[in-house]
Amino acid sequence: MTEHEHDRRPWIGRIGPEQAEGELAEAYRSIGGGLPLARIIEIHTLHPQSMLDHYALYRTSMYGPSPLSRAEREAIAGSGFRAGPGHGLAPGDDGR
Repeated sequence: MTEHEHDRRPWIGRIGPEQAEGELAEAYRSIGGGLPLARIIEIHTLHPQSMLDHYALYRTSMYGPSPLSRAEREAIAGSGFRAGPGHGLAPGDDGR
């Protein structure tokens, strides 16, 4: 990705755990307990309930009962990570 292509990517603001108050601070405590979260989860900080819902979907997809093995689920997540910024599930997956 060239520097100019990077500049054209959409940017969604977020509120970090250190600035969070009220419902968002509680959501951060509930989800991460102080641990770093993936950016794909943190983009929901402007709407804490959607952050909680997205995290619940992630937990179910990765750790809930499934016909896919844990390794298969990780491979799917990894393919999203390799697809480009913002597509993976790993903390800091967009390089910011």
